[in-house]
Amino acid sequence: MKDNDWQPWLIRMSQGDEEAFRTVYEATRDRAYGLIYYLAPRKQDVGDIMNEVYIELLRSVDKYRPEQPFEAWFNGLIVRQVRNWKRKGWRLFRIAEKLRLTSSGSIDAAADNRLAAVCDRMALSPLLQKLPHNAREIIVLRYYKNCSLEEIASLLNIPLGTVKSRHHHALKKLRSQFDSQEGGKERNGYVYRI
Repeated sequence: MKDNDWQPWLIRMSQGDEEAFRTVYEATRDRAYGLIYYLAPRKQDVGDIMNEVYIELLRSVDKYRPEQPFEAWFNGLIVRQVRNWKRKGWRLFRIAEKLRLTSSGSIDAAADNRLAAVCDRMALSPLLQKLPHNAREIIVLRYYKNCSLEEIASLLNIPLGTVKSRHHHALKKLRSQFDSQEGGKERNGYVYRI
């Protein structure tokens, strides 16, 4: 499709027309998949990133301006979603590292724990789902969205002390669940759960 051919489909799509979305999806999916495949940090994440790209396309279609080439705009959207996906992986790494630091009680152990934390980051996702909703909110806002405890208190409209308490109890519960998982790997005198 030429750039001026996209505009009617994108307008219809922004108005909720499912046929327009299908048309745009069919016209872009192969190129999108190829770009995501080459940019994705892990190839098994390509399908999930692809979903994120088209969700974001629906959210931001009204931001497209006809004076810019659609393909360049859409490629930018893909690159941003791949970067967001990488950041999500980094956030999981940071949560795993925080759990290690709080359970070992030593900040000096951080360098030794980084490699093991990468292995553990995928184990955290199911553990987060086991937390009560109010505790999960705190952990996600703190470590996935990088909010300070004060910002979380403001966002949730609860006292700072409540946020600190929920944060502490959530980390304690995550640490307990993390430590009780079966299987372990010993490295540098520490046992790491995988």
